Amino acid sequence: MGTIFKNFGSFIHKRQPTQIMVMGFAMVIFIGAVLLSLPISTQSGESIGFLDALFTSTSAVCVTGLVMVDTATYWNGFGQLVIITLIQIGGLGFMTITTLFALITKKRINLRERLLIQESLNQIDLSGLVRLTRYVLLMTFTIEGIGAVLLSTVFIPQFGLARGLWYSIFHAISAFCNAGFDLMGNVSGPFTSLTSYVNNYTITLTISGLIIFGGLGFPVILDVIKNKKLSKLNLHSRVVIFTTALLVFGGMLFILALEYNNPKTLGPLGMGGKLLASLFQSVTTRTAGFNTVDLALLHQSSIFVFIILMFIGASPASTGGGIKTTTLATLLITVKSFILGKEDIEVHERRLGTSTVRKSLGIFFIGIVVVVFGTLIITVTSPNFTLVEAGFEVVSAFATVGSSIGGSPTLSIPGKMFIILFMFMGRVGSLTIFMALSSRGIKKNPPIRYPEGKIIVG
Repeated sequence: MGTIFKNFGSFIHKRQPTQIMVMGFAMVIFIGAVLLSLPISTQSGESIGFLDALFTSTSAVCVTGLVMVDTATYWNGFGQLVIITLIQIGGLGFMTITTLFALITKKRINLRERLLIQESLNQIDLSGLVRLTRYVLLMTFTIEGIGAVLLSTVFIPQFGLARGLWYSIFHAISAFCNAGFDLMGNVSGPFTSLTSYVNNYTITLTISGLIIFGGLGFPVILDVIKNKKLSKLNLHSRVVIFTTALLVFGGMLFILALEYNNPKTLGPLGMGGKLLASLFQSVTTRTAGFNTVDLALLHQSSIFVFIILMFIGASPASTGGGIKTTTLATLLITVKSFILGKEDIEVHERRLGTSTVRKSLGIFFIGIVVVVFGTLIITVTSPNFTLVEAGFEVVSAFATVGSSIGGSPTLSIPGKMFIILFMFMGRVGSLTIFMALSSRGIKKNPPIRYPEGKIIVG
């Protein structure tokens, strides 16, 4: 046994940080799948089967929200506790959780572990990583706690103390981690999400606030707390906040305009309800997966807007997925500089490096390829899905959103396996996975620089 652990330790020691990240997430998913496949996790006392358990565990760890069964009616208290634990681990990142235990046990965090934390939190340098992790944990539990208290003002009067408190904690964690899992199946039927609270300002605004805070990214929240004024924030924070605000309110206006008279969604609501529902859908569509209107009843034009918002997603070092707001901002800034004929790519009196632009292009291109080929795969493996439903499902999985208009439980077995893969790629990061698959990671520039060649483009 000692030899096995020694060999395993040697194997891990030789891995790149990106490879350990991928293996770490995969290990957490597997453990979760084993626990959820046990009969003790379900209301009926019967096993769900390993594939569906793996799908649910992947969805939880990758903070997606796509499910095979209704969370409230199928899983018992133990199963729900496993799911919310997986969501918390997935939202924070397994290295952040590992650091938490190291801090509790007063274990020294070595250089290799710091490299893993750096990769997990998407940081540029190694300085102050342990302190940053402490702040991340403190912020997370504080924000989730405040959210749970606000939600309890509605849930406790409605469900009683014990159940109302559990609902408040579960939904606060699920919202901040941008997971989209809910326990509302016992209220208004399975897979209804928060549709019964479409006019409830407390639930809607609290969940929206938690999603936004979780999606901004921990470095941005810390920067705001430290500097308070927008003019004093660093470049990354300003780009994230501006892009997030533009997407939230822009998406809200599009949804409001497209669904204003739809009798199956916003039509029956008053003006206040229309604005509230439009805001909530704009916020949650980008990465969380809750909904207060039936997404299957949306106009096709609205579904197209939803797909765009889902694909963009949240911000780096956050609990959300997608190609990230800064990737979109970098590409738009690059296009603007090209149109204006500028040699440098400039924003807020700063110049962006070519490595940032190249990485953004890589992430965007990989995302497009995954979505296109993923949509083709789902339409082939699950013929009951239309092209729009398949595209929506793939983008929702890859961007770790968790919304569905085709019905995830109706996926074929190969379809479920591919959606599991897309969720995993979306949470860990496509670029991280491709780097992990390469034994050398990203290659450095070769010592020889070749002459410039010409290609006609455009």
